[in-house]
Amino acid sequence: MSPQRIDIDTAVCIGAGQCALTAPDVFTQDDDGFSQVLPGREDGNGSPLLREAARACPVAAISIREAPTE
Repeated sequence: MSPQRIDIDTAVCIGAGQCALTAPDVFTQDDDGFSQVLPGREDGNGSPLLREAARACPVAAISIREAPTE
């Protein structure tokens, strides 16, 4: 599997929390209820539920892309 990078469009996120419910090993919610990637999990941490969590977002605020290789 290629390295991945997760981005959350904070201008779009409505804080539904579906990502944190689907992949709690990668996502959490901040004090205001908006989604965040857990520290150190920016690459998805190999979670098999990562793409499902992105699909579960009702406003498509989560994008997963291939990380550049060094």
